[in-house]
Amino acid sequence: MRAAATEYGDAVRISIGPKTLYFFNHPDHAKHVLADNAANYHKGIGLIQARRALGDGLLTSEGELWREQRRAIQPVFQHKRISRQADAVAEEAAKLVARLRAFEGGRPVDLVQELTGLTLGVLGRTLLDTDLGAFESIGHEFEAVQDQAMFDMVTLGAVPGWIPLPTQRRFRRARAELQRVVDTLVTERNARDGGAEGDDALSLIIDSAHGEPDPAVGRRRLRDEIVTLLLAGHETTASTLGWTFYLVDRHPEVFDRLHAEAVEVLGDRPPEYEDLHRLRYTSRVVEEVMRLYPPVWILPRQAQADDEIGGYHVPAGSDVLICPYTLHRHPAFWDAPEQFDPDRFDPDRPRPEGAGPERPRYAYLPFGAGPRFCVGSHLGLLEATFTIAVLVRELRLAKVPGHRVVPEPMLSLRVRGGLPMTVHRARG
Repeated sequence: MRAAATEYGDAVRISIGPKTLYFFNHPDHAKHVLADNAANYHKGIGLIQARRALGDGLLTSEGELWREQRRAIQPVFQHKRISRQADAVAEEAAKLVARLRAFEGGRPVDLVQELTGLTLGVLGRTLLDTDLGAFESIGHEFEAVQDQAMFDMVTLGAVPGWIPLPTQRRFRRARAELQRVVDTLVTERNARDGGAEGDDALSLIIDSAHGEPDPAVGRRRLRDEIVTLLLAGHETTASTLGWTFYLVDRHPEVFDRLHAEAVEVLGDRPPEYEDLHRLRYTSRVVEEVMRLYPPVWILPRQAQADDEIGGYHVPAGSDVLICPYTLHRHPAFWDAPEQFDPDRFDPDRPRPEGAGPERPRYAYLPFGAGPRFCVGSHLGLLEATFTIAVLVRELRLAKVPGHRVVPEPMLSLRVRGGLPMTVHRARG
């Protein structure tokens, strides 16, 4: 994607074997595909393959089913409800600090693994009203699922699923384990509540599935929607936090400012919801991390009817790609696009002399755009901001020398092979 954008411009037709991809890399193009004419663009390659594990959950479903799922889950993410979950997020962040203290001055810790545990803990408490601590393998199961989805995408589905390749075997084991997790969650919830209604996502999903006339359809819908929530509710935030500490380690001046702000705003108390607006520099750091390493790096779509994008004809059935990773680095809309500079998101920062027009809204898409804008964006920002503030106030994390970190070409950018870091007490 970067090579195509750099060498050929904002609209590129790419042929890969029998497949033709239409890659568009301008904010106006993104606005057209994701918002203005979103009805013409259904989910495309990559997420189609993900249906093997996710079924028709909120990430992969279309049409009326998607609208019904979105309406059912929307109340869980209302700002008023999320504000009541701030204490749970702060408590999970404090637990993470306590776990990391055990490594202080000692052996390296795989930070990505610890952050995944944090985000699963937050997911369980804020959205599912349950403890996910008994399901420690969830992160590994989703890695196997995403590995297989990527394999199916790059091979264009040409390798039959019955061939016993290692990725296929891991995928089948992961899918069975995720089904077991779903069955356990539903059984425990039904036994605990006895049919009483709750306002958490698990209760709403169970209630919605029970409304299906066909019990088999209801069971399948339960599986699809809960597995999707488990994936979307933890993986992207863990990824953002992992890249944050990787970048902060490379820029110690950013750590110093984060630490100073956390001490000034929080003192020695846990963060409260109102602190989300006071931790201004921390919020800018999160925004800049998501610019360089967006939680979802590519948004594939498939045109349902002929269309025109930026003056270029796109035939029905075409695979269209919008890539936040390259859009966030577009030199026409970002100064020094490869530089990690959180202050570029400071609203009071003077614009460079001779700068062009204001940056278009669709030049920055960390949570997508249009009707399918990420429903959990507010919770994700709250979780990332509080975790960073609590952690840098207490500890400093340093990447183990010689460990190579590379973006992994998955549905989201992950730190390959974990992120070994050493733990030290924060200064001051």
